[in-house]
Amino acid sequence: MQLYNKLSAEERAKLIDEAGKDRITISFYQYYKIENPQLFRDKLFIEWNKLDVLGRTYVSYEGINAQISVPAENFLALKDQLDSISFLKDIRLNVAVEQNNKSFLKLKVKVRNKIVADGLNDDTFDVTNKGIHLSAKEFNAMLADPNTVCVDMRNHYESEIGHFKGAVTPDVDTFRDSLDIIEEDLKEHKEDKNLLMYCTGGIRCEKASAYYKHKGFKNVFQLEGGIIEYTRQVREEGIENKFIGKNFVFDHRRAERISDDVVSNCHQCGKPCDTHTNCANEGCHLLFIQCDECAEKMENTCSTECQEIIHLPYEEQKALRKGKHASNKIFKKGRSEKLKFQKGNTCNA
Repeated sequence: MQLYNKLSAEERAKLIDEAGKDRITISFYQYYKIENPQLFRDKLFIEWNKLDVLGRTYVSYEGINAQISVPAENFLALKDQLDSISFLKDIRLNVAVEQNNKSFLKLKVKVRNKIVADGLNDDTFDVTNKGIHLSAKEFNAMLADPNTVCVDMRNHYESEIGHFKGAVTPDVDTFRDSLDIIEEDLKEHKEDKNLLMYCTGGIRCEKASAYYKHKGFKNVFQLEGGIIEYTRQVREEGIENKFIGKNFVFDHRRAERISDDVVSNCHQCGKPCDTHTNCANEGCHLLFIQCDECAEKMENTCSTECQEIIHLPYEEQKALRKGKHASNKIFKKGRSEKLKFQKGNTCNA
């Protein structure tokens, strides 16, 4: 029985084009004690493969975190399948703000230790004692309260292209990095300030809010459904939008535009730009912001060194990558001395 992908991304993209059917990109998560994550993973893969679901999903003993796409004609069938699972019945599905039929090109369902890499020992605090969830309208009201500190729980390369007005945006590479920094910065205000948090779809705030309550913060709030659900409510209910720029997403789209504001710069020339790209040199693959002009000039690479490498014969490029492993130490996100105008670089002052 097939429990893995047999088609390459290129083959899948061609099939999507040939099918000519619209797909819907959605995400959802649920913290729940899963007794046998491997068995649950296999069951999901079999059932989703039949529905032509594509995307990336993590399953662990603590729950599920899914970012997937499904043909529009199979959306209700997918919802029925999820409703047949007790802890996923009536789960909120965050539908992407901007649709792209090729947001995902493979189905990956993986068993992980955690559904979000938070680095926390869940046995040391009550993970169910979460902060108060707020709707878009409630979030806006609290955001306007001078007694509120709004914190972006995402990483630097996410908040750089878009964030809520007035939010604190920690310059961190990982979610775990932000937890201690935020606690230290706000240690004098654990009782007298509202700690208001948000992230992409809400999952990071679920754990963070419980963690901060454990650490002594008295007034902890989080945006229900994250930026994705906030945008849906803003557009459907005519609520004033307080988010500026783009919302970074972890698929081939890389971002969804929420407002017309461009709040970041091309990392190579400094002109206003909020388009992410991955360096075309597979041995680098750096995620950075690059305008159209620099993309053409640099051939989608981050530096002249990488530009030279992509013109080498394939076997030579492969030899240069030999012995290197795909990790955050190699495949960095927006951190390189080669990028003159990257966030935090003094040249960008």
